[in-house]
Amino acid sequence: MVAEPDAVPWWRVALVGVLAGFTSGLFGVGGGIVIVPGLAYLARFPHKLATGTSLTAIVPISLSGIAGYALGSEVDWAAAALVALGSIGGAIVGTHLLVRLSSPLLQVLFAAAMVATAVRMVLDAGDGAGRPELDLAMAAGLVLLGVASGVLAGLLGVGGGIVIVPVLTLAFGVPHVLAKGTSLAVILPTAVMGTIRNRRSQLTALRPAAIVGLAGVGSALAASQLSLELDPAISQGLFAALIVVVAVRLGRRGWRDLRRSATP
Repeated sequence: MVAEPDAVPWWRVALVGVLAGFTSGLFGVGGGIVIVPGLAYLARFPHKLATGTSLTAIVPISLSGIAGYALGSEVDWAAAALVALGSIGGAIVGTHLLVRLSSPLLQVLFAAAMVATAVRMVLDAGDGAGRPELDLAMAAGLVLLGVASGVLAGLLGVGGGIVIVPVLTLAFGVPHVLAKGTSLAVILPTAVMGTIRNRRSQLTALRPAAIVGLAGVGSALAASQLSLELDPAISQGLFAALIVVVAVRLGRRGWRDLRRSATP
């Protein structure tokens, strides 16, 4: 069990939620990339508790973002169902690893992969041409994408959208705005499964999670509506910048932890 801080600065927790909701709605991510460091640094949560609490807070935030994109018919429900199928299993694996593993090497490798993805998004700035008709191979690929995103969600406390959105666009041809709406539809069941698993391990704090999640509902809906109007090139450029920020944060922390573990 990881103890919740005795004195929680609730206004800071709510601020984390507002920022996370805006990030989630604008980029089609769960918001964990804001919630985890926000709870760790602003509210002094232990890192593992911040990671678990993040997945719980993502549930209402992603619901609000889904509503915003669905109003614009920007959710690919068939692709979302297949990715979600894999992500639920991946989340089980990731939350299992969260309890047992120190993950600095994974963070460094993930950061490197994200930087490469961001570079490719900038160089290939065109929007997705449209997803082809589903066949067995594509369905299998979408499920595998879900497994990868679910593992990262459970282990790192991110909703998985940081992986789902660029892969849907670059590998499956899904237009960028549609990829963001689809990503949020996947993140919801992933976050629910992660919450159930983390609750059993006592790695989520329900009251702070509720405050973060509810504080982010309005900003997620507003940002999702803004995203529908963004030029695809601008949208991809902003998302690439977000990926780099996440990669630098994860890479620095992972590299620091690797060096500490290697020190006699």
